[in-house]
Amino acid sequence: MNKCADITIRGQVQGVFFRVSAQHVAESLQLRGFVRNLQDGTVHSVADGELEKLLDYIKWCHIGPEAARVDEIHVKFRSPLNTERKFKIV
Repeated sequence: MNKCADITIRGQVQGVFFRVSAQHVAESLQLRGFVRNLQDGTVHSVADGELEKLLDYIKWCHIGPEAARVDEIHVKFRSPLNTERKFKIV
């Protein structure tokens, strides 16, 4: 069963290769969606795929890449994406 998660990550998450690392993790899990930096210093990601793989991605987002410091993460589940075919940085 496919699910979609809208994820906001707060902390030291910009300038630490969070987006590139998130893309690699998401692609390895065969997820679709995107990751982007927001002006307030957070990282926003929308990921769509099999629930178990999506939960693995969310678990990774709690940690991030080695140089990151994740202070807080918010996850909202929503309707699956129907247009995205891959995971990209926007």
